[in-house]
Amino acid sequence: MILRMQEALASRGIDEELLAVGQFSPRGHVGGMFVGGMLGGEVGGALGNAAEAVGVGAGALAGMHAADGRSGLPTNLLLGVSAKTVFGFAGRTRSKPPTDLLFQIPRSGLTIKVHQRVNVRVLELEDTANGSCIELEGNRLPVTHSKDVIDVLKG
Repeated sequence: MILRMQEALASRGIDEELLAVGQFSPRGHVGGMFVGGMLGGEVGGALGNAAEAVGVGAGALAGMHAADGRSGLPTNLLLGVSAKTVFGFAGRTRSKPPTDLLFQIPRSGLTIKVHQRVNVRVLELEDTANGSCIELEGNRLPVTHSKDVIDVLKG
């Protein structure tokens, strides 16, 4: 992931060495999926077992996309951290190059907050100058490397 994001930065003329890269989603992604699945299961359950299973799946997808849509961010992001900057790229998987550069924020003006949840870590990147905040969640699975990014940001 680091190599792919490093190449994406270089192709944009950005010469900074990344310390960590991880996969994130907009805050509320997993919660939206959970609530949508429960509601879909309830509606489908009234029609029978097979419909309940379909309802859970469809509801989970709808809830996830609704939560992501409210954030204004894509469902899948790659977050990279250098000594000076936090970079956010749209990126569906860690095995393919990231696509659009979504944000590039100097670390010097950021306040970092992390909230531990059952199955995700919520990361808040708050710009102290203007109060704007980007809220993301990283899965606890080690392959996402979200903890690596959080550890570097917390210093």
